[in-house]
Amino acid sequence: MKILYGMQRPDEGEIRVDGSPVSFHTPADAISAGIGMVHQHFMLADNLTVLENVVLGSEPRRGGLALDFAAARRKIKEISDAYGLGVRPDVPVEELGVGDRQRVEILKVLYRGARILILDEPTAVLVPHEVDELFDNLRGLVREGLTILFISHKLDEVLRVADAITVIRRGTTVATVDPEGVTSRKLAELMVGSELPSPETRESTVTDVVALSVRDLTVRTGDGRTVVENVSFDIRKGEVLGIAGVEGNGQAELVEAIMGMRPCEVAALTLGDADISHWSTLRRRAGGIGYIPEDRHRHGLLLESPLWENRILGHQTRRPNVRGPWIDRAGARADTQRIVEDYDVRTPGIDVDAAALSGGNQQKLIVGREMSGDPVLLIASHPTRGVDIGAQAAIWDHLRTARAAGLAVLLISADLDELIGLSDTLKVILRGRIVADVDPANVTPEQLGSAMTGAGEGV
Repeated sequence: MKILYGMQRPDEGEIRVDGSPVSFHTPADAISAGIGMVHQHFMLADNLTVLENVVLGSEPRRGGLALDFAAARRKIKEISDAYGLGVRPDVPVEELGVGDRQRVEILKVLYRGARILILDEPTAVLVPHEVDELFDNLRGLVREGLTILFISHKLDEVLRVADAITVIRRGTTVATVDPEGVTSRKLAELMVGSELPSPETRESTVTDVVALSVRDLTVRTGDGRTVVENVSFDIRKGEVLGIAGVEGNGQAELVEAIMGMRPCEVAALTLGDADISHWSTLRRRAGGIGYIPEDRHRHGLLLESPLWENRILGHQTRRPNVRGPWIDRAGARADTQRIVEDYDVRTPGIDVDAAALSGGNQQKLIVGREMSGDPVLLIASHPTRGVDIGAQAAIWDHLRTARAAGLAVLLISADLDELIGLSDTLKVILRGRIVADVDPANVTPEQLGSAMTGAGEGV
């Protein structure tokens, strides 16, 4: 997809658009040829309005000088109405949920005249009703004659939305199939050579020993707005506690408060027998908290640094990364090699930059790093977001194995099947408050999605 969007040059082969050969040196060349890409990690500036984000880099001019925002607003409204996107031009992006942000990203490429849309994992951060809305939007685009490349590891969604399916494994096309004549199981076998993995965990490993206790945790923003209010829970050794909620309802702030990255008010925050409410983030990490961040690019990796340096991040005070006051390069390199082998991180070597790895392999490196050093508690925010089903299955297996060995896990995920399948205990967060306790053995994704939006808080 990077090659199709002009971000990377092919070594050989040919690209044709409408039957004519094309050569892209930059994304601008691809845009000129009518190709637009909506990236898995949204490319929006939170402090700008929707209109300002849409026109950024393609600002309309009046008389060659002044910005013509009136013309831009008219064009945005025309596109939004034509394709049923429901985009409001003057709303600040920071006030939008993920579903609305995605529609802004789609409108942004349509504004530039795209007739071919590349959507990279577009449903990774959406709850079921938002997925339905997106698919309605996509069908509207197709009816208007647009072509859509839909990249996803969620096979049921691929079968719902695609007119033709191409399966790629390790960079090679292995099949092109008709959705009418293929099942999820068959697609999974084509993708990874095995059956469709399931997050389901059957046997309980929950103990009576509390690993983390949180009491009356409240988080306020700088302007005094409450984003997490009086949240309390315990996580025991061998237990996965899942938190379900539409993004933007306080999950991120809750995790950052537990990690010590964000100030909070809390009656009690204990890890084992220790009161950690005044500990620094580094000390909490050293005390046994592993952390898989929700955005691996912003908070999990140094993309322009080699894998072995990324192994050290957050663990820079502990062996095998240090010896005395000094970084132990040999120790860090050897342990990075172990992670690569144990977690099947597909890479030419540990000296390549993290940016060179696929999203799934970047995530497996982070999971391997955070599982190292025998953590007491693992905070896993969207641990399988945007990874293929092979990497997804591997991460699930590592979580299940660690749970069986006594690890306590706080799981935040937008994948409702993952939440239901992996969790021993499941809570719903809405507008910063825990509003429901749900039995993962008896709840459906639809019921859980309803509770997350406030329509079924009594589930």
